[in-house]
Amino acid sequence: MATTPAKKAEGCGAGEADWTSGLKRLYDSVLDEPLPDSFKDLLSKLDENGAK
Repeated sequence: MATTPAKKAEGCGAGEADWTSGLKRLYDSVLDEPLPDSFKDLLSKLDENGAK
């Protein structure tokens, strides 16, 4: 019986593929980035308009 990509993904863990750990590191680095001021301003404006 052949191993499908889904079965390979389920088996990932301690021996996960390099791209998997790289993707996790990239995702974590994005989460650690501060929210840009322009985006904060936009959210504030949207909150003000929603309260009207």
